[in-house]
Amino acid sequence: MSEKRFLYRVNIFINKHLSRQRFLYLLAAFVGLGVGLAAVIIKNLVHFIREALENSFHGDYISYYIFILPVVGIALAVVYIKYINKHPVGHGIPGVLFSISKNNGIIRSHNLFSSIITSALTVGFGGSVGLEGPTVATGGAIGSNMGKLFKLNYKEVTLLISCACAGAMSAIFKAPIAGIVFALEVIMLDLTMYVVIPLLIASATGAMTSYFFLGQNVLYPFQVSESFQMNHIHYYLILGVVVGLLSAYFTKIYIYISGLFEKFTSPWKRLLVAGGLLGVIIFFFPSLYGEGYEVVNQGLRGEYLHLFDGTFFEGWNHTFALVIIYLLLVIGFKVIATTLTFAAGGIGGIFAPSLFMGANMGLLFGLVLNQVGIDVSVSNMALVGMAGMIAGVIHAPLTAIFLVAEITGGYELFFPLMLVSTISYGTTRYFVKNSVYTVQLAKRGELMTHHKDRNILLMMKVADLIETNFSTVRADETLRDLIKVVTKSSRNIYPVVDEKQNLQGIVKLDDIRHIMFNTEMYDTTKISDLMINPAWTVESTDQMEEVARVFTESQRYNIPVLQNGKYLGFVSRARVFSSYREMLKHFSDD
Repeated sequence: MSEKRFLYRVNIFINKHLSRQRFLYLLAAFVGLGVGLAAVIIKNLVHFIREALENSFHGDYISYYIFILPVVGIALAVVYIKYINKHPVGHGIPGVLFSISKNNGIIRSHNLFSSIITSALTVGFGGSVGLEGPTVATGGAIGSNMGKLFKLNYKEVTLLISCACAGAMSAIFKAPIAGIVFALEVIMLDLTMYVVIPLLIASATGAMTSYFFLGQNVLYPFQVSESFQMNHIHYYLILGVVVGLLSAYFTKIYIYISGLFEKFTSPWKRLLVAGGLLGVIIFFFPSLYGEGYEVVNQGLRGEYLHLFDGTFFEGWNHTFALVIIYLLLVIGFKVIATTLTFAAGGIGGIFAPSLFMGANMGLLFGLVLNQVGIDVSVSNMALVGMAGMIAGVIHAPLTAIFLVAEITGGYELFFPLMLVSTISYGTTRYFVKNSVYTVQLAKRGELMTHHKDRNILLMMKVADLIETNFSTVRADETLRDLIKVVTKSSRNIYPVVDEKQNLQGIVKLDDIRHIMFNTEMYDTTKISDLMINPAWTVESTDQMEEVARVFTESQRYNIPVLQNGKYLGFVSRARVFSSYREMLKHFSDD
């Protein structure tokens, strides 16, 4: 039986026996299962590679091995992308956001496996990134291609992609509540019952799949040895500001270094330079090798001496001032190592680096307070520092709160988690308006938000709304020629163009009505004498939000559309409004 015939029969069965809503629930379960399996595969692949490398390379020269291994892993990923996959592989969440906002929810099918392979090579060999981004990218591809398979509409495809993202976060971190919150806060657009039930199904299915294959242990085992004390609230407020500043540093350094390496045209040159710098950093700071989960777990226990083991700074651990400096260096270089991993061509996510930096900053903050005689729980500070960092870096405070509570079991510290996440988010937003996920999309005007009007305008394209039935005239023609055009046209605006279709001006019927029947002027009056320069124009590449602004400010009903100065047609207020109403119905009708 052919694939088309099989799908035809499946659709007939679905239409007969299932409502559309129940069918989406079923698809959400399959998406959750698929992305859960993807999380299991990617985790096991990384574990397998790490184990194989550790068994092969050990002894006195291990520091030299970790200098070169990340570059080898990234090089293998680059070779796979360039010569086997032959399509770019994105870093996960930004690609998913782009597909929703500008690509009708379409994610290429190679992302079903390419992110798994490349991220496993990157992280398994010690790249300083995480696995959540590639897992989300794989999940998004599962949701998108399942929607394509069953010919779902844009709204349903977007829902499945969001379900996949929820399932991915749920599976990779074993945090089903955080997965749902992440999809609503970072990926989804509206909180309605239409989306909540599928998200619940996908997130629960993803988590159960992960539990089945990977066990039920939390990612960061944590026990609250000292409960939160209200008289320490001001220290948590300060920590929120500190971590917020660190999040802003993360974002700005990430953007700056990424911008530097975008200027490199050769991927091999990027690999050589960025990979070489990454190797040097990891050589001096071995704790930056890989995801860093072991380092975070040590920090949650209030331990830091392990950071000095096998480094050139082992003698520093006896002097507290030098301990502070070293911890600051580790924290500061983590974002550089993460960005260099991406710049060299590696594939990964930024959740793990954010958790690493947050835990160590909280640890450092607690150690400093203890040193000056203020008795606070260093472990608690490390825990809430993780939440503050996630809230600041990805601009998702709710995700940060539930994620850290779930992956550590630290629900008893829910209030300080809320406090630090909120303060950190507010502090970061003061310095950077967009997260590392969305800054490039925002620059290009491709970022969807929870603002429904803006999202609908974002999905509308000027090129789709151009009206071309306006009769053109030439500047050197006469009023007689214009009258001939007027008698055959149903429009009251006549664009004046040259032989290369450059717009020179427009003639409005209202402006010539008083001389239309004055035959004495027919041959003596040139169109160049009658035309006016259009005060307002738009480009075919402009965002619809900009076009809407032009209509509002100009009070015009028709605006000329240009492409590099050449006339294409007009866009009308009536057609824009009509298209907006149709899009609104398609976008939000439950």
